[in-house]
Amino acid sequence: MSEFRILITDGLDESGQSILRASAQVDDRSGIDAEQLLSCVPDYEALIVRGRTRVTASVLKAGAHLKVIGRAGVGVDNIDLEAARASGVTVVNAPMSTSIAVAFLTFGLLLALAREIPRADASMKLGRWEKKELEGTELNDRILGLVGFGRIGVEVGRRASAFGMSVVAYDPLLESDEIRRRGAEPLALDELYACSDFLSFHLPLSVQTRDMVGEQAFSQMKQGVRIVCAARGGIIDEQALIGALNRGQVAGAALDVFAKEPPGQSELVLHPRVIATPHIGAQTAEAQSRAGVDIASEVLNVLRGESPRWKVT
Repeated sequence: MSEFRILITDGLDESGQSILRASAQVDDRSGIDAEQLLSCVPDYEALIVRGRTRVTASVLKAGAHLKVIGRAGVGVDNIDLEAARASGVTVVNAPMSTSIAVAFLTFGLLLALAREIPRADASMKLGRWEKKELEGTELNDRILGLVGFGRIGVEVGRRASAFGMSVVAYDPLLESDEIRRRGAEPLALDELYACSDFLSFHLPLSVQTRDMVGEQAFSQMKQGVRIVCAARGGIIDEQALIGALNRGQVAGAALDVFAKEPPGQSELVLHPRVIATPHIGAQTAEAQSRAGVDIASEVLNVLRGESPRWKVT
């Protein structure tokens, strides 16, 4: 048996687990709580999580033998990266694994917003036949503004172009020529807000992006804009969004992510102009298999002293 011990706390596709078990001792303790994690983490060299487990400074301090933390997915806002860096623990993720799945969900939400699909389905299930009340809009000849134009944003933009949309994008990390090369017209953020009929956000949650879509941002947007966010909860100021929905500045919003998850029966979730889904962007069989394989390989690379492909810190 290998000397390496690996703890999984949020589940991992069997494709990934089988790779790990061939080289290490693997304990799948999906669903353990914070106290249990603190108690058992000292026994492991590697920890693999998804979005549920919070890897705090206390966890890192308790994990005296930890060499690597693997995030089976993209976002690492549930991991204290500063504490990991200070502890000498490598953090890796699987950024390529879920891009297509999240892009497909984003576009599905765009279509659902445009054509009132969830409301139409709900009314039919109540025995109603409401046609005039469910007049939608078309994507053709509309402008889609993408805030963040990385892997997922590019995939969304490609599909939007196929639907006859004009795609504009803002990304503070990309030069204008690179945004054009990727298939969108670059704009400053205020210009993008002012002209977009639909907006989709594709940013990580950070100190810089938390609540960045607030009262000022909504005031700059086109009247009747429709908003999609399948990136990270906390990017949009939810109370400001409720206000924008109530006064008609925002005609509708489709959200897969929330500042607090699960959000419960919150005012935002229950709002009649909001489509809400339970953070399912990466929830396809194909994406979960890719994430399992990718993060298993990355974690083993670090444990063996080899260079990982996707080192976060």
